Amino acid sequence: MLAKTNKTILITGGTGFIGSNLCKKLIKDENNTVICVDNNYTGSLDNVKELLEHPRFKFIEHDIIEQLNIDEHIDEIYNLACPASLSAYQGENAIFTTKTCVLGALNTLELAKKNNAKILLSSTSEVYGEPLIHPQKETYRGNVNPIGKRACYDEGKRCAESLFFDYHRLYNTRIKVIRIFNTYGPMMNPKDGRVMANFICQALKGDNITIYGDGSQTRSFCYIDDLIDVIIKIMTSEDDFIGPVNTGNPDEITIKELAELIRKKINNNLKITYLPLPSDDPTHRRPDITLAKNKLNWEPKIKLSEGLEKTIKYFDELLKK
Repeated sequence: MLAKTNKTILITGGTGFIGSNLCKKLIKDENNTVICVDNNYTGSLDNVKELLEHPRFKFIEHDIIEQLNIDEHIDEIYNLACPASLSAYQGENAIFTTKTCVLGALNTLELAKKNNAKILLSSTSEVYGEPLIHPQKETYRGNVNPIGKRACYDEGKRCAESLFFDYHRLYNTRIKVIRIFNTYGPMMNPKDGRVMANFICQALKGDNITIYGDGSQTRSFCYIDDLIDVIIKIMTSEDDFIGPVNTGNPDEITIKELAELIRKKINNNLKITYLPLPSDDPTHRRPDITLAKNKLNWEPKIKLSEGLEKTIKYFDELLKK
């Protein structure tokens, strides 16, 4: 149960996967007012439909590339707005993605400055690029291709981090910066191209499970409830703890092992097929969460097998609709 706070909280990207889960968690506090802002590009109002009639929940359809004007006084801002899957942020959407990262950061930072609000940026493990150290610590500066197909997202988030720290240095804006590693769970978009959603939906439909590359690349998957827990812990931490902070599960697994685990849980007769690996796809991804452990007394609680059961149930019910 969250502490009673009597705060007005703004969440950009609030109808997306992480944003909608955060909205639901924060609205449980009987004194929180939650303002959800989204253009529904990758999010969906269906993700927050149970909140739409709630007296302390407000939805504003808006693209944060444009200036954001809110009449209410804002106490906290969670800036989560940005396409986060390859299919959503590459190609013809690349420039839009960069604008969302950079202009979105500027617009939300200006709002935080105006309200003297605390503001959190959801950055990404992609700022580390193809890492030359493993696992990745917050002190690692990364190995990113600035002109590749993924650069709109990777460099967009790196620029957003830079803006956050400049506002902190120049205007004493109260910032928090987190770097989110692979996360999964209910409210994921089944069509967004993320590996977890792809594998589960393919298996539930009885299709072959498609792996890009040979499957030896690794990821570390954090269940959404654990991520929401640490996001709130960071926002409510002391003002001098600003990050960046790695948020994710350090339990590493190969993509092939993940496919085999999902196949075993859903249909062991399915075949696994292989396609070429996309360019600049990281071969290893695992967070060092020592900072979060030491400063926030946080580490993930939900094991992959348990989280998969919940996520499979969610997608099974969604696909049946």
